[in-house]
Amino acid sequence: MQKYTRHTSVAALMNRSNVDTDQIIAKQFLKKVERTGFGQHLFHDWRFNEDGTPRDDFELNNPNFADARILVTGDNFGCGSSREHAPWAIEDYGFDTIISTSFADIFYNNCFKNGILPIVVNAPTLKSLMAEITENEGVAFTVDLENQRLTTPGGLEITFELDGFRKHNLLNGLDDIGLTLQHTDKIDSFEAGHKQKFPWLWAS
Repeated sequence: MQKYTRHTSVAALMNRSNVDTDQIIAKQFLKKVERTGFGQHLFHDWRFNEDGTPRDDFELNNPNFADARILVTGDNFGCGSSREHAPWAIEDYGFDTIISTSFADIFYNNCFKNGILPIVVNAPTLKSLMAEITENEGVAFTVDLENQRLTTPGGLEITFELDGFRKHNLLNGLDDIGLTLQHTDKIDSFEAGHKQKFPWLWAS
């Protein structure tokens, strides 16, 4: 998992509430267990016409939002089924930050396991962020994870709450496997002792 560092990026606006995981990544694309390759199908039914051409009326097809790493969206993002493919698709598409007033619990937890920072703000703050994007499409926001601060060219400076353990993992690029590998020496020591004590369990 990539380390999350301080960065400035275009902020894309998708002013929709109750975006569920089936819209984030539709069920027909859940055909593999690798984390890569799902970005091309992100918001498929909203992004594309039936013939596969991009829809002009979908927000993320706006050329001003090209290469955006920050997604600003409505309330209750990531609701619906618990599929981890949803954050996989978001990360593979290029987003590493999502800003909303609330997230579905399972989706919120899955974000941290995939290098995505979900930032919770209050309704007035979200309205201000959306207004700044609307007035200046292509505007870039700065996210400083170390200091838990979001700043905008329009003068907004937002401090967000974040669990210390999750913050540590994002800053160091640690998912569950990465956390486990930090204890390789202890695991090796345990296995060596276990082999000596119960050799028949290790017979090939």
